[in-house]
Amino acid sequence: MSSFARVHHVTPLQRQSVARTLRTPSWLKTEVLGALVVGLALIPEAIAFSVIAGVDPQVGLFAAALMAMTLAFVGGRPAMISAATGATALVMAPLVASHGVNYLIAAVILAGVFQIGLGAVGFARIMRFVPRSVMVGFVNALGILLFIPQLEELIDVPWAVYPIAAVALLIVFGLPRITTAVPAPLLVILLLTPVVVLLGLNVPTVGDKGKLPDSWPQLIVPDVPYTLDTLQIIAPFALTMAVVGIMESLMTAKLVDDITDTPSNKTRETWGQGVGNVVSGMFGTMGGCAMIGQTMINVRASGARTRISTFLSGLFLLLLVVLLGEIVGMIPMAALAAVMIFVAWATFDWHSIRPSTLRRMPLSETVVMLVTVAVTVATHNLALGVAAGVLAAMIGFARRVAHVVTVDRTVTPDDAAVATYRVRGELFFASSNDLYTQFHYAEDPATVVIDFSESHIWDASTVAAVDAVTDKYRSHGTTVKIQGLNLPSRRMRARLSGTLS
Repeated sequence: MSSFARVHHVTPLQRQSVARTLRTPSWLKTEVLGALVVGLALIPEAIAFSVIAGVDPQVGLFAAALMAMTLAFVGGRPAMISAATGATALVMAPLVASHGVNYLIAAVILAGVFQIGLGAVGFARIMRFVPRSVMVGFVNALGILLFIPQLEELIDVPWAVYPIAAVALLIVFGLPRITTAVPAPLLVILLLTPVVVLLGLNVPTVGDKGKLPDSWPQLIVPDVPYTLDTLQIIAPFALTMAVVGIMESLMTAKLVDDITDTPSNKTRETWGQGVGNVVSGMFGTMGGCAMIGQTMINVRASGARTRISTFLSGLFLLLLVVLLGEIVGMIPMAALAAVMIFVAWATFDWHSIRPSTLRRMPLSETVVMLVTVAVTVATHNLALGVAAGVLAAMIGFARRVAHVVTVDRTVTPDDAAVATYRVRGELFFASSNDLYTQFHYAEDPATVVIDFSESHIWDASTVAAVDAVTDKYRSHGTTVKIQGLNLPSRRMRARLSGTLS
């Protein structure tokens, strides 16, 4: 793990304690400085996501601040940063283009309501079905997606950008090898911003991304007709945003769990995201979900571990853009790009692509990881990438399990011959698909026993396959006896047998 992450040398329980952190100056300093770096880094990204969604910069900036401050209290993963994100902006952009900002606000509030409901019914339990190979692919895709946008800040730009970026990269990669007393990203911003201003260098700055707000967010009521037609318009966008936001947040929470060796409450995070979006929407913003990039800055680069950093990052962002907008606008984009390049590098799981790792890893696991990365990078949608990875893993698992079912045949040698088939393995749609072909219908004697004592029937496909076998034997005038079914298998067959064709 990067030396950035080794700031708190404490137990997992201590890391999660807000009270203990408030009593420990060195830990509190880490939280405050980490939050300040995140607050600064959120500014250009929130503005960029506002552009993607087709709204004013302040809509994304206020969303980032409100999401972070709200999730600090109701979220299930301490130190995780939630704000306006690219994935949710992409979901909402068509709605803004077709119906305007007020429909966006109504959809954000409805998305929050959906998320609260999904949290109540235990939607977070889907994380059990996300295998490690998908998680690795998710992390690697995030690293790539974090890196690619930074290239835009380094191509077709004034020559002065390149020395600034070089110095910034040298600091963020080199300083942690010397000291972690001050977060390297913060030092980059504090050092290079005055240099650019004093030398009068003509380089892109945060202010070039859009006008920063000069007033505080205010409660509003979305100006839309409160009719069924409006609900039909916003509901598909709201539901998509809710599911995408939950998936990204839970995946990010799981990643932070691994980095910090501490657990999180996934159910609380699910409904907490909903509360955050409801609050965000009520203030006329675009909502959001967990942000992997800013979370990595906070947790890995700065070493923050508690809700203090989450709350302060939103508060600092709000104060910076409203009170110090002119100064914040002077920060060179090259400096922030260097910080994000380091985060991208630190996020990518380099161990997963080492030749020694690839040689040991089963081919199917590597394929699942590559599918997750490819779909995520191609679509810029983490939810689609994870869904594709899980689907690939399920197909691979089904193929492997399908070949572990065996059917052994024995025939008694006496005059009252009986053929006995012993079926071994887990029987479901994939493994039972060829069950029908494993029997010698024309060659078997008048009585056949099929023993399922070493197997389990899991689905209707298997019941249908067993029915097909017994029907085939009866067409040959053969008596079939089924034995050895365990209680769940016996109940399923009794309920479904004879009703599937």
